[in-house]
Amino acid sequence: MKPGDDPHTEYSRRLRERQAVAAQLDERHRKLGNAKVAVFAVLALMGWMALTYRGFRGWWLLAPAGVLAALWVAHERVIRARLAARRVGGFYEKGLARIEDRWAGAGEPGERYDNPSHPYAEDLDLFGKGSLFELLCTTRLRTAEETLARFLLEPAAPEVVRSRQAAVEELRPRLDLREEMALLGEDLRSGINPRALAAWAEQPLTLDSRAARATAAALALAALAALAAWALTGIVEFFLGVAVVEAVFFLRFRSRVVAVAEVVGEPAYGIALLAEVLGRLEGERFTGARLLELRAALDTEGAPPSQAIARLDRLMDLLHSRDNVAVRIVGPPLLWTTQVAFAIEAWRKKYGSSVRRWLAAVGEIETLSAFGGYAYEHPADPFPEFVEGPACFEGEGLGHPLLPESRSVRNDIRLSIELRVQVVSGSNMSGKSTLLRTIGVNAVLAHAGAPVRARRLRLTPLAVGASIRTLDSLQGGTSRFYTEIKRLRQLVDLARGPRPVLFLLDELLHGTNSHDRKIGSEAVIRTLVERGAIGLLTTHDLALAQIVDELAPRAANVHFEDHLENGKITFDYRLHPGLVRKSNALELMRSVGLDV
Repeated sequence: MKPGDDPHTEYSRRLRERQAVAAQLDERHRKLGNAKVAVFAVLALMGWMALTYRGFRGWWLLAPAGVLAALWVAHERVIRARLAARRVGGFYEKGLARIEDRWAGAGEPGERYDNPSHPYAEDLDLFGKGSLFELLCTTRLRTAEETLARFLLEPAAPEVVRSRQAAVEELRPRLDLREEMALLGEDLRSGINPRALAAWAEQPLTLDSRAARATAAALALAALAALAAWALTGIVEFFLGVAVVEAVFFLRFRSRVVAVAEVVGEPAYGIALLAEVLGRLEGERFTGARLLELRAALDTEGAPPSQAIARLDRLMDLLHSRDNVAVRIVGPPLLWTTQVAFAIEAWRKKYGSSVRRWLAAVGEIETLSAFGGYAYEHPADPFPEFVEGPACFEGEGLGHPLLPESRSVRNDIRLSIELRVQVVSGSNMSGKSTLLRTIGVNAVLAHAGAPVRARRLRLTPLAVGASIRTLDSLQGGTSRFYTEIKRLRQLVDLARGPRPVLFLLDELLHGTNSHDRKIGSEAVIRTLVERGAIGLLTTHDLALAQIVDELAPRAANVHFEDHLENGKITFDYRLHPGLVRKSNALELMRSVGLDV
């Protein structure tokens, strides 16, 4: 990257360069295509002349045929280069879309990783269209997607977070690495199921006999020799004898060969891309402790992981080729499937115990590289500072990373041992729920090892718990209120754990009457605070704001304001101290035409 260039400038420059290359390749593609047509026409004309005129020599066709072959090879190279240039252009177009906040709905939503029973996943929009996962996920492998989801769902210890931050900082400027990774595997996205692949690799061996494998190879060679003798001498008895021995051998191992062939298909699906990604990462040099540790996990005796996985991919191709017509003919005397099954089991014996380690390492490196890309595209977002001591969350200029910067209004939040609870009051649509999500998402990013959307964030290790989007369940036969109190019980139980809880509660217990709501809310908040928790709850019920009086001085009221101008309600989305003194409910009802 040129000194002084920002990410948008650098992406735009590289996009223009790749588009120019693609345009040049388009022109070469057109010219080579026309040349192939012209040479083919000449070749066809010369072929007709060879059949028509006696004086025409057939070998004269070699010249245009050679030219056509050369053009064909050159054209295929241009086609591949053109596709690569377009793919790289797409990589930078997506990067610009993320920088310009046009990314929602164009990436991997990660909905498979969502968990309604998780204490904050659904409430903070971690997965789904326009989610945090979609914003961050620029990985190629399923194992990296799983690692990213785990980072978001499982807060790491401070020392792990710091090691990830150092790795992300090292990977931030490596734009060439991310570009080259985007080119791997052509247009494929790996469908590897890493858990299935690792489980298959670690299963007890089904075929573990060197003598049997050597016998299979010897019988195949004997069959070839017998076929040659049959062709040269006409003696078929030797071949028939070998065939009988092969049949006995095949029947001896048939069930185990079939088991190997049937089981390996799904776990090894899509491993070609894994081999390419491993090969690219094996050539990368790192200096940070965590990246060096992950790179060392890819080292193994014998062939490097990329070559080992590529060999397994070739064995899978050989296994699948048994359905080819030619292989169906020559396969039985060569014991084709049996030999491939023995080779697959030999591969498992040599590398099976390393597969899980390889997958974990490559998944984490890709995830950290994705964080590095996010950090590169958002250079103003700092890494948070983790500190020891009583629970605290001190954020300056907190913004929501899923909101466009042009619409994001930033606020300061301070929670500590002195001020544990903030009760946020305000009108409908004033920004209360968004504030909770802003705090929660930045806490998740902080504990994952990624930069945060803030000017500064200082916090202790926290267990995030939220009740923002609790819904009733028709299938589960539960009301919204029952779903909410189950979540509250989950947070109270979470507060018994080793980490203080950061609770984010939206319109607490609003599914019941005011009397029960006030008593229940006070009890829940008091229990959480007594167990060392800090957090916020929102309300538009001013009676609930009296919780502050019960918990003073460990609690305070803050609020959002709105203004009615020319019959239209406007919001500034800025947090103010104290209790809100008005409601906009009636104005909103009138604004949609209700007669109130």
